Amino acid sequence: MNPRNRPDRRVLLALAALGGVMLLWAAVTVALVWSTLEPAGRSALGELADSMAALGGLTLLFVLLGVAPGLNALVRHYIKPPARLLEEARTLLGTDATRAPNAHGTPDNRALGEVILALAQQRDALRADVAQQVREASRSIEQERSRLAALMSELTQSVVVCNLDGRILLYNTRARLQFRALSDAPGVASGAELIGLGRSIYTVFDRKRVAHALENIQQRRQRGVASPSAQFVTTTRAGQLLRAQMTAVTRAPDDGDGASITGFVLMLDNITREFEEESARDALLLALTEGSRASLASMQAAIDMLDLPDLEPAMRERFQTVIRDEIGAMGARLHTLADNAAKGIKTRWPLEDMLGEDLLSAAQRRIDVPGGLRAGIEEDDDGGGALWLKVDSFSLLQALASLAERLADEYDIRSVSLRLGRAAQAGRAHLDLIWQGQTMSTETIMGWQMDDMVSGGERSPLSVRDVVERHGGEFWLERERVRHRAFFRFLLPLASEREQLDAAELFPLGSRPEYYDFDLFQTSESGCALADRLLTELTYTVFDTETTGLNPGGGDEIIQIGAARIVNGKLLRQESFEQLVDPQRPIPASSIPIHGITQNQVDGQPTIAAVLPAFHAFAQDTVLVAHNAAFDMRFLQLKEAATGLRFEQPVLDTLLLSALVHPNQESHRLEAIAERFNITVIGRHTALGDAIVTAEVFLRLIPLLAEKGIHTLGEAREAAQQTYYARLKY
Repeated sequence: MNPRNRPDRRVLLALAALGGVMLLWAAVTVALVWSTLEPAGRSALGELADSMAALGGLTLLFVLLGVAPGLNALVRHYIKPPARLLEEARTLLGTDATRAPNAHGTPDNRALGEVILALAQQRDALRADVAQQVREASRSIEQERSRLAALMSELTQSVVVCNLDGRILLYNTRARLQFRALSDAPGVASGAELIGLGRSIYTVFDRKRVAHALENIQQRRQRGVASPSAQFVTTTRAGQLLRAQMTAVTRAPDDGDGASITGFVLMLDNITREFEEESARDALLLALTEGSRASLASMQAAIDMLDLPDLEPAMRERFQTVIRDEIGAMGARLHTLADNAAKGIKTRWPLEDMLGEDLLSAAQRRIDVPGGLRAGIEEDDDGGGALWLKVDSFSLLQALASLAERLADEYDIRSVSLRLGRAAQAGRAHLDLIWQGQTMSTETIMGWQMDDMVSGGERSPLSVRDVVERHGGEFWLERERVRHRAFFRFLLPLASEREQLDAAELFPLGSRPEYYDFDLFQTSESGCALADRLLTELTYTVFDTETTGLNPGGGDEIIQIGAARIVNGKLLRQESFEQLVDPQRPIPASSIPIHGITQNQVDGQPTIAAVLPAFHAFAQDTVLVAHNAAFDMRFLQLKEAATGLRFEQPVLDTLLLSALVHPNQESHRLEAIAERFNITVIGRHTALGDAIVTAEVFLRLIPLLAEKGIHTLGEAREAAQQTYYARLKY
């Protein structure tokens, strides 16, 4: 039965009470008459009473059935509307007053809703005024926080700050991108399961190694070292080598007995590639040493034999051949070693990741001379400005400016253009310096490459050729005969796929990232049991799934999982998990208008066997939250046998919690709850969009639960199970 069509429980209780009173009245009447009659009269009365009882029962039933609709209508018109209005008014306490409560029933009830709205709007105005005064008073603190966030965002080194439990309190963008590269499943949700506020650093580092480093720092502090630190190298589960430098976070206690360690800072470097290169060089050096030792022994033996006076000519020729072959082998080994050493020098040169459009803009500013040489930028068909390059921008800009000045001085060129595009060679881009007019000979080009660069009157010890070799690139002249133009072309390396930093990832949503929460210094996961923990203290993973259909036991499959995290009472939108899933079955056409996911979008995506372990790690050590969680959890539970993963965390359902705090509301759909809480719904019926809306709803429900005396996780779960919706099964 639809819950909105069920008779109100108070109506049923009233009818039961009315029927009981009528039956009691009839019984008392019969008893009184019975006591005044003789035996013969009592017999006749008994027969009459039996007949009257049957007739009275039918009469009572018809009376109750006739009264029930009217009584139920009275309750719905006069009793339920005030109750709903009360729930709506309580909701306004935690939200901005943008609409009047849904007040039904009598005109007085509706007028009361308008008065409540007016009072709530006055409260909002007062809140805004107080907030403005607080902002003005705390402006200096916000400036310091913004400076810290800016500093952390711009650092080129990965920085992670943790409390003593290993829970992450702060991290910067570089750390987030580096942790993605450490993921066991780099193609699934960008490795979002490894890093996040409140997550344990021990998913990446060995706990004993970190504890040992902290112990070393503590011992050095006791010996009087001012700023002790410790270093260690560790291997991640994905086989990456990380070098970590650790320093302690300290706090001076109130009693003045000395500072105590409250956490630690890790500065991380991924040295996997460096280690591999060093290992390869060591192996090559060892091969050179061992090979040369053998070659020298062979040559020494051959030379000793050549000293014999009676050596046959054929044997002499044979030993001379041995000497020539061994000398050639040693030369080849030395040549290989020299080549690898040169490559290593180029690799170790500090090249930086730089966005193409930034490089073009910087070159344009460097070349432009007021009243003289002008530089423009040409668009490339490949959208070269969006490419990320691996360059030494300082020396490269010197080379471009030097070439442009020589064109102006020696060929009277007054206008040049810059163009950047993807080269035909994999992993390369071409940067062109274009001019219209006279070209030059090959000998001139060679001379320009080898001469020291001069730009703005300053001479550099480097040549254009040095800059090209520093980048491991190439340089040449090309002509566009049809357009009567020529250009110098630099072939430059692109940043690798793992290192290309998307601007949207670096600064999402146009603000400093939500990557710090110092309140976590005060919390400890080793405290009381989860059931006794306050709802405001817990960490949550709010998730949603999109599926091929509504029958998990009938073969329907997950096609998308989305999740966001709530830490310390704050929704961390940027610490999200979003992944399409190949269901390995067709998506019914009837479901596509609901979730908007087509077959082409999921074809080739990871299967649930690959996605579920990543999501399991993302949700580890948190409380799961979903809307109509029984539906989503059923899909996850059906995959337990195939994946070997069990989601054993506590689960909270916003559907049940809404029915608990708003029992008089007609609808508990996610859209209806969001409307009551004045939450803007964006991305509805996408997994991540629904998860974020659910998280917003859950945060609004927590204070309303507290008003009902529900403060802990155990209390919330127990109360939710008493609602009507808790009986729904999938």
